[in-house]
Amino acid sequence: QYNLIKMFFQQVMEEEKPWALVLELKGENDYFEELSDIVKQHFQIIYYQELLENPVRHGPKIQALFSWNFHPAVKPSLFRLLPSLKVVASGGVGTDHLDVPLINSLGVKVANTPGVSSDSTADLAMGLLLASARQILEGHKIALDPMTIHLPQTLIGTEVSGSTLGIIGMGDVGYKIAQRSKGFDMKILYHNRTRSEEDGRTVGATYCESLDDLLMCSDFVMLAVKLTPETTGLIGHRELSLMKPTATLINVSRGQVVDQDALVEALRSGTICAAALDVTYPEPLPRDHPLLGLPNVLITPHIGVNTYNTKSRMVKKMIENALAAVKGLPIPNEVII
Repeated sequence: QYNLIKMFFQQVMEEEKPWALVLELKGENDYFEELSDIVKQHFQIIYYQELLENPVRHGPKIQALFSWNFHPAVKPSLFRLLPSLKVVASGGVGTDHLDVPLINSLGVKVANTPGVSSDSTADLAMGLLLASARQILEGHKIALDPMTIHLPQTLIGTEVSGSTLGIIGMGDVGYKIAQRSKGFDMKILYHNRTRSEEDGRTVGATYCESLDDLLMCSDFVMLAVKLTPETTGLIGHRELSLMKPTATLINVSRGQVVDQDALVEALRSGTICAAALDVTYPEPLPRDHPLLGLPNVLITPHIGVNTYNTKSRMVKKMIENALAAVKGLPIPNEVII
């Protein structure tokens, strides 16, 4: 009898949870299921495919939408299926994949997770810088090659310690990158829309009012900006031509910040030395894209936030934002444009 009563109250508590729409997380690692389990503690879940199969049954129940890695795609056609929707809780900082004014006009709030992924993205940024500068991937291939019978002395890298790093975008991620580069005794320059004097002093960085000056002086140029109309195509033919022929471009922001055709030309012609990219446009690149065939390019598949700790913190922050919206409370990380 006790077990029946317990089961009854558990069922009542479960039915009281609000409903949320998510893209089903699948993968070879168990942590995908663990992330879903975190959501299930607070929400009843409807997977995107379930919604499409029976929108009349499921659509009206959904109050929160969890946008994970830009999926499910938040399009006007989706909102027509979700008349009770109160919030789109997006993972990560960038909201360029969301039409925030349109969503707000439908009476739906938007929230993101600022600060959660800054450390993991900065870690990867430095990893890309080091791997590219010291040709780690090329060395790995030589070490594994069954034809290798002696170690070549021609694999000469670029010195990182004491070099100049130019950071474009001194937000949370840019600041974390600057912190890490101090450990390599790098000279740090930064360019931002607004001068972050206190942050600059803390990490020993020098503000460049002119983007051109930063490009001309840097051995490594690091892109850590948000994607906006102003930053779309920020680095093109002219900007690449200002960089040193020995310089490397690293991008951990968004692929659209760089004119990729101009980048291919600059890498082929020797205008710059190399590029290390965690982001491209589109993602993934078409398999015949010229960037994939260049020996002086290192590309990772947008994995800046891909650590278990970061993913867990991100999901918990998304839940916090969504619960606040469903309960009619102030949303901790509401995006207001």
